[in-house]
Amino acid sequence: MDIESPDKLIELLDRHAYLADEGLATAVFLALKMGRPLFLEGEAGVGKTELAKTLAALLDAPLIRLQCYEGLDAAQALYDWDFARQLLHLKAAEAAGITDVSRLEGEIYDRRFLIARPLLKAVETQPSVLLVDEIDRADDEFEAFLLEVLSDFTISIPELGTVRATTPPVVVVTSNRTREVHDALKRRCLYHWLEHPSFDREVAILLRRLPDCTETLAAQVARAAARLRQADLVKPPGVAETLDWTEALLTLGAKELDPGLAAATLGAALKYREDVASVLGNGLLSHG
Repeated sequence: MDIESPDKLIELLDRHAYLADEGLATAVFLALKMGRPLFLEGEAGVGKTELAKTLAALLDAPLIRLQCYEGLDAAQALYDWDFARQLLHLKAAEAAGITDVSRLEGEIYDRRFLIARPLLKAVETQPSVLLVDEIDRADDEFEAFLLEVLSDFTISIPELGTVRATTPPVVVVTSNRTREVHDALKRRCLYHWLEHPSFDREVAILLRRLPDCTETLAAQVARAAARLRQADLVKPPGVAETLDWTEALLTLGAKELDPGLAAATLGAALKYREDVASVLGNGLLSHG
C-alpha cells in the first residue's frame, strides 16, 4: 500500500477506528518508509499494542505477536522441533524396516517437523506485522539476541540452513518502561513516546469506538479519567481502561456519569484496591 504522507496515514488509521495525532502518525510513516522498527514507549493502556493491530488490518497483513516475559529465550521466540512427531516418524520407519541412519536423520529434520515461533513466522511471512510486545519484561540476554534479528531479519537453523526475509516485516516494539531498554536496541529503531490522549482526542476515541456513547457521557468519562491520571495512583487508567469503563456504563444503560454510577463501575477503570480506596476516599468522582 502506498501511503504518501503522515496526513494520509492519519486518515487510513481513522478508517480503522484508531485516532493518531500528528507526532505518532509521522513516526509510523517514517518507520514504514524507512523500513525501520518502531519503538513505542509509554504508560500501559495508551494504545501501543492497538496500533500494531491496526497497522496489520490497514496493511492487510497478519499480525504476529511475540509477548515478552521474564525467562523468554531464543528457542521460544524462534522455532522448536516437534519431538513427538519426529518420534512417531522413527517408529513408523522402524516398523517399515528402514534402518538407514543417514536417511532417517535427514527425514526427521525436515521442515515439516519444525514448529515456527513468532520470529521465524515473521521472517517467513510476507507481508506481516511483527509485534514485540513489552520488551521491558524480557531479560537483557533476550534483548541482546533480538538485536541480530531486527538488524538483518535472517534466522539460522543448523539442520536446514538460513532463512531470510525477502520483505522484512513491519516491526512494532513496545515497552511500558518498567525498566530501561538498552540503547543498542533503540538505535535500531525509530522511537516515539506515546502520551495519554488530550481531552478532545479521548472524547473522539470514545465516540469513534463506542458508537452508542453520547457526547455528554464521553466528555464526562474523559474528564474523570484525566482527573484520575493526575492523582497519585498505582496504575492510572489508560485509553483501554477508559474504553472499558465507558462500555461498562453503556451496558448499564447510562447516558450520563454520576458519582454513584461511577463508583459502582470503577473496577473497569482501576485495577488496584489501593487506587479504588484512594479515589473514593478523596472524593475524586464527585466533581462532575
